[in-house]
Amino acid sequence: MEGLLLAMQFLVLSLLGLLLGGLCQEDAAVYIVIMKQPPVAHHYGEMMRFGNSGVSNGDSGNFNTLNRQRNHSRTDTNYSSHLIRLQNSLLRRALRGEKYIKLYSYHYLINGFAVLITSQQADKLLRRREVVNVLLDFSVRTATTHTPEFLGLPQGAWVQEGGPEVAGEGIVIGFVDTGIDPTHPSFSGDLSVNQYPVPHHFSGICEVTRDFPAGSCNRKLIGARHFAASAIMRGIFNATLEHASPFDGDGHGTHTASIAAGNHGIPVVVSGHYFGNASGMAPHAHIAVYKALYKSFGGFAADVVAAIDQAAQDGVDIISLSITPNRRPPGLATFFNPIDMSLLSAVKAGIFVVQAAGNTGPSPKSMFSFSPWIFTVGASAHDRIYSNHLVLGSNLTISGVGLASGTDGELMYPLIAAVHALKNETTDANSMYLQECQDSSLLKKSLIKGKILVCGYSIRYVLGLSSIKQALQTAKNVSAVGIIFYMDPFVIGFQLNPTPMNMPGLIIPSPDDSKIFLKYYNSSLVRDKGAKTIIKFGGVAKILGGLKANYSISAPKVMYYSSRGPDPEDNSLADADILKPNLIAPGNLIWGAWSSLGTQSAEFQGEKFAIMSGTSMAAPHVAGLAALIKQKFPNFSPSAIASALSTTAARFDIQGVPIMAQRAYSNPDSTMSPATSFDMGSGFVNATAALDPGLIFDSDYDNFLSFLCGINGSAPIVLNYTGNSCKVSTMIGSDLNLPSITVSFLNRTRTLTRRVTNIANDEHYSVSWSAPYGVSVSVLPTQFFIASGKQQNLTVVLSSTMNNTSASFGGIGLYGSLGHKLFIPLSVISKIHA
Repeated sequence: MEGLLLAMQFLVLSLLGLLLGGLCQEDAAVYIVIMKQPPVAHHYGEMMRFGNSGVSNGDSGNFNTLNRQRNHSRTDTNYSSHLIRLQNSLLRRALRGEKYIKLYSYHYLINGFAVLITSQQADKLLRRREVVNVLLDFSVRTATTHTPEFLGLPQGAWVQEGGPEVAGEGIVIGFVDTGIDPTHPSFSGDLSVNQYPVPHHFSGICEVTRDFPAGSCNRKLIGARHFAASAIMRGIFNATLEHASPFDGDGHGTHTASIAAGNHGIPVVVSGHYFGNASGMAPHAHIAVYKALYKSFGGFAADVVAAIDQAAQDGVDIISLSITPNRRPPGLATFFNPIDMSLLSAVKAGIFVVQAAGNTGPSPKSMFSFSPWIFTVGASAHDRIYSNHLVLGSNLTISGVGLASGTDGELMYPLIAAVHALKNETTDANSMYLQECQDSSLLKKSLIKGKILVCGYSIRYVLGLSSIKQALQTAKNVSAVGIIFYMDPFVIGFQLNPTPMNMPGLIIPSPDDSKIFLKYYNSSLVRDKGAKTIIKFGGVAKILGGLKANYSISAPKVMYYSSRGPDPEDNSLADADILKPNLIAPGNLIWGAWSSLGTQSAEFQGEKFAIMSGTSMAAPHVAGLAALIKQKFPNFSPSAIASALSTTAARFDIQGVPIMAQRAYSNPDSTMSPATSFDMGSGFVNATAALDPGLIFDSDYDNFLSFLCGINGSAPIVLNYTGNSCKVSTMIGSDLNLPSITVSFLNRTRTLTRRVTNIANDEHYSVSWSAPYGVSVSVLPTQFFIASGKQQNLTVVLSSTMNNTSASFGGIGLYGSLGHKLFIPLSVISKIHA
């Protein structure tokens, strides 16, 4: 069967190659074509509606979120088949006798298809009355052992769910990423003693290929597919190198899946060192993988949309996206792009969507996750750090990074730089390559033996042209007792993760500290009278090991690379009235499972676990925590889950002082200042509090549709994507019933309404607030009683007291008599006073 499948794949690719050869003589490209008829999720919208509040607006209304009839349309393929027939008929009639290659049919979340055509053919399709939009495909990119303890799960959220053995049970998280390594113990289906059936509402399949054989899926990993048609059409997909299967040849997808839902209690052993036991946030949740990104080129929107469409059709409960577009979407607004609009339909179908904010901070408006229906997560540090130190003969101590042991006791060892130990004295010692210790055959072993080898860390390491592993092998080959890497000053803004080393060693991450180290080293050299030949290496040092974790008292903090708000509404960087990010979660120095063939980080090749940093690591933390909320409140809408996470987020660190944000690439800890809502959204995720939010702010698809219709000139685009005709709408982002208020332009006075629903017991609430600078605030009522299941409107009046174009921040607090506490951040950018 496997051989037949491979033969069929080869035949298909060969035929595509022949067709592609003809098209490539012209300006062929992949286009995404959107058609007029509504997709399946909209056609069956009312039957699939999951999160609409059934609460009446009157005082006697009861909170009654409706159970979604899960994936109703999958039981009746008539409409899906009808849409596909219409797509194929359109192509035959519009491009009669011409060459084209249809890559995907989209019919579940959006109605359309991806097709390889020329620009002239795209114009023909755009002129057809059945077609409402034709878009050029675009590229996308990829943007643990202790974080469960830091988030309080073992004593908090897991206890409420019944322990890690049931935490997340019955919930399916779909990952659109680089795939997964099914052989990793974090995804074994045999570790649980409990009954662990595949949820009835999930209908996905597992592809079977040579590197993803039958049996790869189990009770934990219940679905796996891959999508690469757009990449193949571009001629950049190498089926051997990239794995034409769901298998993860990169490592990123395996890492993110384990953070959200990896099995509990998996030992983390790297380079022979034990670093504790790993667990996902929802260790009993199920995993479905939709591979659409690849190690050598990233991915493309056509493939990502196909993956999202399939995940929704399969019946996932949560979609985790640790990916972002490579550029802001062009056009009227950032929200109108195929990925975000597909995710809007996913939310309509009751799926909670989590996306990484991006790693382009700390600049303002660096956000790459835009829409209010997407839950956007920034990256923070947590309290566990691995640090080792270098003690110089001058008694100066310099901190470094490296998962390595130290040198013996108090002994100090001579330092020798690679460029001062070359065999060939005529070789250019200034060569960057020679400084990086990548080739032991160039070095004098007799000169280095018993010393600490000093190597340069340049941009070549970041680009993968040099590696720590190779430098370590060089150090071993020449009998060095340890290794030190000093930082090239041009390597600024790259997050250095602790790197496993099988000998004493460290990387000095700071260019300033590297200068201090090099000054000591060079000043200790003794040269002959001609000042040319080194006759003595006088510098000495010892390395203090970094295998044991230390715990910081200043966590969490917003990492410098985490993308920041305000949310850009369009490509001209106008400000949207939507708070982004929604919150922050652990994203720095996160242990997670690693693919056996993962190559994204050369230093972890061949290891079972890797330590990585980025908003890519933060997003799956929230996806896993959302699974715990979904498990406790199966009828929660995506907006209700978002509200529970947001209103309960922490704004203070473990010392009880305001969370700080790093402000610069270079020496980021010396540039920190208190985090604003544009750095951290509502704050740092509080897993246990989110399971008991008291009140929620709920929104539904119709609210988001009204918001989109309120954008001037948007009616044709809304119709293009949703099939819905816009009614007259004046709604803007700040009018949405979100658990935050963001006003980009306050012209004198603005009155806003927020509606809360009580999902707990009857409770009395008091209201207080802090006003943003240059703004007066009033909230009514200041006190209220709300019965279980009832709703209460809050009227918020913002008035400008001065002219100002800089953002200012405040907040509204709701304090319940039963102990519930909610915080709603207030952000106002430009202010005009009468």
